[in-house]
Amino acid sequence: MEHKDTFARYAIFQIGTNQYQGIEGKTIQVQKLEGEFGDIIEFDEVLLRKTSDEAIEIGQPFVGGVVKASIVKQMKGPKIIIYHFRRRKKSRVKNGHRQQLTIIRIEAI
Repeated sequence: MEHKDTFARYAIFQIGTNQYQGIEGKTIQVQKLEGEFGDIIEFDEVLLRKTSDEAIEIGQPFVGGVVKASIVKQMKGPKIIIYHFRRRKKSRVKNGHRQQLTIIRIEAI
């Protein structure tokens, strides 16, 4: 019995220091990117690209070509509570943080 990949076209690309797997037509959540809803963004740091059933290109370090994506939404992630406590000192500090995120849809690989 032969195993078939369900994703015919995908790429692994880099944004800053983070790497993401993008599947054509799917949405992914990445760190905040500048832009408005509907803007087209191109990522040229492609590490691996699969374009057909048999063809896989692996870069050393990058593959030529770009991944095109459109911005779907700018949002904030869940709130994270940071609490500092020093015993016997009456010292307590409570802070919160919400990471800014962007949801993008992969248009073309």
